[in-house]
Amino acid sequence: MTVANNTSPQDPAFSANSQPDSERLWALVYDELRKVAYSKMSNESATLTLQPTALVHEAWIRLGGENQPPWANRAQFFSAAAEAMRRILIERARRRQAIRHGGDQHRIDIDDLEGLPASMNDDKHMIDLSDALDKLAQEDPQKAELVKYRYFVGMTIEETAKTMGVSTPTVWRWWEYARAWLHKEMNKE
Repeated sequence: MTVANNTSPQDPAFSANSQPDSERLWALVYDELRKVAYSKMSNESATLTLQPTALVHEAWIRLGGENQPPWANRAQFFSAAAEAMRRILIERARRRQAIRHGGDQHRIDIDDLEGLPASMNDDKHMIDLSDALDKLAQEDPQKAELVKYRYFVGMTIEETAKTMGVSTPTVWRWWEYARAWLHKEMNKE
């Protein structure tokens, strides 16, 4: 998936100076969001009833639907979209994990965040990740944003670097730090 950091100055869908054309914006981002959602949803448990299209549409509505706020660029939009998708998935996981639904399951340890998509079907793990990510955001918002891009949007290191406006080596360093920090936070007992 390629997410450019900016668009041409003539593109009204990503203009901080004007009200965005929501239909144009939807056309520009729908296919990319659908691919991201499909990628994330393919790793969900078989009991999940939410479909990728529904995830994209729910995220779109949370972002403003037909009344989109002005987006400075694609990076800002995809950051907000990643956060919206994360919150939707976490809310659904929390509902499924409620005690009345048998939610007091045991924690599964992880060795490496690169393998996280395979464990998306474990609601408890996803909730633990989200809680740890919220704590990381308080300590270091850039590294938390990087995790959202890598994990929830599915960006490569290079795409993340371009979107965040930093070098690839910087993203690698931040990614290694964030993975270690989250692993430590998630394994506190």
